[in-house]
Formats: sequence, structure tokens, C-alpha cells
Amino acid sequence: MADEPARTDTLQSLERGLNVLQVFSKDTARLTLSDVARLAGITRATARRILLTLEHLGYVRADGRLFSLTPRVLSLGFGYLSSLGLWEIAQPYMEQLVEQTHESCSAATLDLPDIVYVARVPTRRIMTIVLGVGSRLPAYSTSMGRVLLADLPTEDLEAFLATGPFEATTERTVTAPDELRTVVRRVREQGWSLVDQELEMGLRSISAPIRGADGRTIAALNVAAAAPRIGLDDLRGRFLPALLRTAEQISLAFTHSGRR
Repeated sequence: MADEPARTDTLQSLERGLNVLQVFSKDTARLTLSDVARLAGITRATARRILLTLEHLGYVRADGRLFSLTPRVLSLGFGYLSSLGLWEIAQPYMEQLVEQTHESCSAATLDLPDIVYVARVPTRRIMTIVLGVGSRLPAYSTSMGRVLLADLPTEDLEAFLATGPFEATTERTVTAPDELRTVVRRVREQGWSLVDQELEMGLRSISAPIRGADGRTIAALNVAAAAPRIGLDDLRGRFLPALLRTAEQISLAFTHSGRR
């Protein structure tokens, strides 16, 4: 018991270090010491020690007064992706789906309150939202998020809904917890989700679950398209059958690989 305080301090230091890594983003790619302290909610002295440690380990670089992440940070996420094995298994099926639909295809897992992209096969079309592996989007307003929410145990879904009402990113976004609960139940019943311009005006997407050997959803697969180019009838009539077929193929391949 004598070393309990030291153990607590160590865990707190790790938590603060991870928080510092997370304050860097596309909009805050280069930060001063004061910026890091403010965004992470820590003192300047603590921020300085953490940044110097991360710099020593190769995760952060300093350019004068500005700090930024290095590519070494990717190794933290690649360990998860490698253990999941989803990309290697899903990639050829996703590429076939892109060839069929001529639209981008992605796979994501749930990390509430967000989804995290674990695989992506883009098209050459220009989209407003630039996404890649590791990108995060809100679960409540995305088709993949709703597929993943639909598989949550009731108590976990209710705990998430209790954090609402949610932010409206467009005039179409479902923000009320009661309404979102109804939407998620519908997704659970029909086995797929369609979101029409709730995340961004002009963007539609349709998603289906990728399931493990136990039948539980381990990831979601989607096809995203520009609303002016692809109508709702096309999404349901032409894209949905191909999407469901691809999701089932990936699920079977994932199960036969021996992964859970």
C-alpha cells in the first residue's frame, strides 16, 4: 500500500499526456505551450514537462515556440488497426463496392460519442469533408454511427441519449433524444441506416453492419455520395443491395479468419 500514491500519480500523468496529444487537430496543428495548457486544462509547468517528454520520445516536435505532432503518433493507432485486422480483410470487398457504385466507401467503429474511421476507399470525386483512417465524426448524425448505436445494449444507448440534446450541424439534423431513439430503433429493425444531409448539406450516406462470429456489430460499412448527383431512390434501390451484400461478405471473411 505504501506505493499507492506513486501509482496514482503515474496514472494521472499518463492521462494528462494522452490529453495533450488529443488537443492537436487539423484546426490546432501547431500550438504554443500556453495553448496546450489551456486546451488540456493543465498548468503551463505540467504542459511543459509533458511536451518535453513527448518530444524526447519522438511524438512531438518543437519549432521555436510552436509544438506539433510527428508521424510517430500514428503508431499508437496502427496497433489497434493491426489487431483488428479489418482493413486487410475488408479492403478488396470495399474496392469492389467502389467500382460498382463509383462512390467512396468507409468502415468505422464506435468510440462514443464518435465513430472512428478504420478503413476507407475514396473515389476521385471532391468532397467537402476530407476523411481518412483515424478521422472522427459524431455518432448521432452519421449513418455508420446509427448502425453502431443500434447494436448497443439498451442501458448503454440510454446513457448516450441522456447526453443530448445534440448539436444541429444542418437544418435536417436529428437532435432530440426521443426522436433519435426512434431512428435508432428503426435502424435496428431494418438492419441498415440512411442519413440524408444531417451531417452536411449536400451529403448522403447509407450504412450496414459488419458482424462478428457472435452476430454482434463490430463495425459499420457505408457508401457516401453527393445529394445533387445521387437521389434517395438510387441509394435504396441501387446502392443498398450492393452495400448489404458487401457487408455480409466482409462479415463472413472476418469470421472465417478466426478473429472476434
